[in-house]
Amino acid sequence: MEQRHLGRTGLRVSRIGLGTLTWGRDTDEHDAADQLKAFWDAGGTLVDTADVYGGGEAECLLGQLIERLVPRRDLVISTKAGSVPDPDRRMDGSRGHLLAALDASLERLGTDHVDLWQLHAFDPYTPLEESLQALDIAVSSGRARYVGVSNFCGWQLAKAGTWQLGVTGGARTRLAATQMEYSLLQRGIEREVLPAALDLGIGLLPSSPLGRGVLTGKYRHGTPTDSRGGSETMAPFVEPYLDEAASRIVDAVATAADGLAATPLQVALAWVRDRPGVVAPIVGARTAQQLTAALSVESLSLPDEICRALDDVSAPVHRYPDQDWSTL
Repeated sequence: MEQRHLGRTGLRVSRIGLGTLTWGRDTDEHDAADQLKAFWDAGGTLVDTADVYGGGEAECLLGQLIERLVPRRDLVISTKAGSVPDPDRRMDGSRGHLLAALDASLERLGTDHVDLWQLHAFDPYTPLEESLQALDIAVSSGRARYVGVSNFCGWQLAKAGTWQLGVTGGARTRLAATQMEYSLLQRGIEREVLPAALDLGIGLLPSSPLGRGVLTGKYRHGTPTDSRGGSETMAPFVEPYLDEAASRIVDAVATAADGLAATPLQVALAWVRDRPGVVAPIVGARTAQQLTAALSVESLSLPDEICRALDDVSAPVHRYPDQDWSTL
C-alpha cells in the first residue's frame, strides 16, 4: 500500500487507515484479529483508536493483538483523549485529565508510546494553550511521537495550529494531523477546516469516508437488519444520511461504479482518498471481509471526468464569508 507523509512531518503512514470504533463492542477479538491481519498483509500501517472506543476495550483488544499477531514496530498507532462520559461536559481538555488518560491508554495498549496522540475535540471550558501543553509534554516525555487534534472547526484548528508554530526552537510541537468526518455526503470541512489545514501543513485523516456506510449503496432499497442502520445503537448515527439529497449522491456513485466495473464502496473511498490535503481515510469494518473489500481500492484511481461529476453532484454551498470574498 502506498505510504504518505502525515502533514508537514517525517512520519509516513499507509494511505488507508484501520478504524477500531466498534472493537470491543460490536467486533469481538476473533474478528478484530482477522481485520488487523488482513490490514497488515495489505501493507497497512495506520491503526486509529481512542480511549473511549468500547469504553476502553478497543485499546485493550489492540494491545492484546500487538506482538502476538502483528509486530508493534510495523504499526503506526493513533489514539485520542479528552472525551468523557458526562452529559453535562462531553470534553475534558484539562492538562491533568489528558495526561492521565494518555497513561491509561498506554497501559491498555501495552506499549510505552503511541505514534500519534490527538485531542478528541475542542473543550470550551479549558484554555486551549493548556490542552496544547499536554501535547507538548507527551512528546517531550516520549509518550507520543506526533500529535494532532480531532473534530476542531476552522477557527479552532487555525488557532491551535498557529499557537504551536508560535515559538521557535522546538518548545512546542507542530500539529501533524486533524481527524474530521469527510465524504461525498459530508463536505462541510471544505469551507474552512481544510483550507486551514492546507495552509498550516496539517494532514487530514477523514473519518466516516463512506458516509457512515451509506455510500456503499447498501441502503438504496431498504435497511439491512445486519447493518449499522439496522442496529438500535447505531441507527441514529446513520439516519441523517438517508435523505433525498444523499440518495441522489449515492445514485451517482453507483452509476460511476457501473461504468468503471467497480463497486460503489471503491468509488466513494477513492474519491476521498485522493482529495487535496487528505493523507489517509480511516475505514471501520465489522468483518475482515468488509475490510478487504475496502482495501481493494488501492488499485483504483478515478478518471478526471468521474471526479468532476461526483464533485458537482455533491458540491457544498460556499457563501460569504466561507472563503475569499473576491472568488464568490
